[in-house]
Amino acid sequence: MNADELGWHALVRRRTLLVAVAVAAFCLTAGSACADAGAQQKYPDVLAAKVQARASDRFDFDVTISSPYDTPQRYADAFRVLGQGGRVYGERTLFHDHAGEQPFTRDLYGVQIPSGIRTVIVEGRDKTFGYGGKSVEVILPGR
Repeated sequence: MNADELGWHALVRRRTLLVAVAVAAFCLTAGSACADAGAQQKYPDVLAAKVQARASDRFDFDVTISSPYDTPQRYADAFRVLGQGGRVYGERTLFHDHAGEQPFTRDLYGVQIPSGIRTVIVEGRDKTFGYGGKSVEVILPGR
């Protein structure tokens, strides 16, 4: 890994840790209001991402997202697969809320990723606030 990739890994880990600490602090100070944390959540969280090699340099992703604030007015409306330097390799747009299905899993097939890339980041997007929340780093099989 080069210095840029190491810096990106550190940034993602730091952001994920800060989100987890903020949620824990909120729940400790808010007590029963923690049940309403979904209403306070700004971004969807990527809970898991499974990846399978499809063909040379192509991969299929199954991504599980949680967005407890889902309503027709505001919901997780996309997720994307990025390289360590922020290059977007694939994105899936979601056209409706998943209020009755939380968390939910959707796929993104045939994502082309150059052969030198070993890991990618999967992150979710909020219809109102954009990309953010908990992201997941996955190792590409066979690399």
